[in-house]
Amino acid sequence: MVNLAARDVSGGEEGVVSLGDRVLHRMRADILTLKLAPGEVISERSLEAAYGASRTPIRQALMALIREGLVAKSDRAYAVAPLDLAQLEEIFEYREIVEDSAIRLACERATPEALDRLQETVDRGLANFTPNTWFEVGLDVHVQLAALSGNRFLADAVQDAVNRTLRTRWLVASSPDLRAVAHREHCEILNLVRARDAENAAAAVRRHGRDVRIQILEAIAAIRHLVGNRGIVGDGGSA
Repeated sequence: MVNLAARDVSGGEEGVVSLGDRVLHRMRADILTLKLAPGEVISERSLEAAYGASRTPIRQALMALIREGLVAKSDRAYAVAPLDLAQLEEIFEYREIVEDSAIRLACERATPEALDRLQETVDRGLANFTPNTWFEVGLDVHVQLAALSGNRFLADAVQDAVNRTLRTRWLVASSPDLRAVAHREHCEILNLVRARDAENAAAAVRRHGRDVRIQILEAIAAIRHLVGNRGIVGDGGSA
């Protein structure tokens, strides 16, 4: 096996961290695109062989993916986290409550400059991108909208909720047609915030969240035959 850490020019501890980031990017992309399937058992040794890396960067990547909710660890093994439909329902219920408060405060506190910057983010959502560029450029409009509330706790709550739906949101974000729908709905929300129309902005966020929930459930149903019952839990066997 080739130890990629030895190839890192910086060497030392920073070289290992750099390699860990590269392994993390590849593993995350493989999970989001279902190359590593939900429910699939994975071992450090098999990942070392698959990604051409030593145990340290593999473990770094696994720990990051556990924090993102994409990998689960038992006493003796790792596994790609299954898609949990019951948890998904709870997250959308929670998000609707939290985002309602956040968007109302954003209508009071958001500056024109901050709204202009967010419009740029919204427009970038129409571009083609890979799983990792989508993840890294911070294309989650909902987190940035919550940040406009000026309340760190509300922003952190929305960030945590969207992190827990990362993989299912990629199923929707990878579709150009659904990206176009999201762009239209995000623009509507943003225009209502600019108008300081809290009631209609909150209603638009609720509609958008419910639409995304339906899109995600339909996307999961479409891949059920690929991942099997082990990869989807919390629904009694049907999406």
